[in-house]
Amino acid sequence: MGRLKQVFKITYPNGMIYVGMDLTGAITYFGSPSDKARIAADLAEHRLNLTVSKEILWESDTATDNEVREKERHYIRLLGANDPTVGYNLVPRFTE
Repeated sequence: MGRLKQVFKITYPNGMIYVGMDLTGAITYFGSPSDKARIAADLAEHRLNLTVSKEILWESDTATDNEVREKERHYIRLLGANDPTVGYNLVPRFTE
């Protein structure tokens, strides 16, 4: 059995989302969003009590790293996480 690879969705208190992937299946990994400054600004009012949720959207112990990356892109588009009114993903670039 290989490592458990996952695609997940983080939901922040303001309702915005971030879709990420983890190639190790670490339960404590919450992604590495590129839009950190915007997230920090948006969540400033929650700084004393911040609750986020992590939902596993897909996982596999046999997928290649490239397959996981493709699944991540699929869920980013499906959920609109790259739409700045919905989420914090910057890639793939959002087009209306």
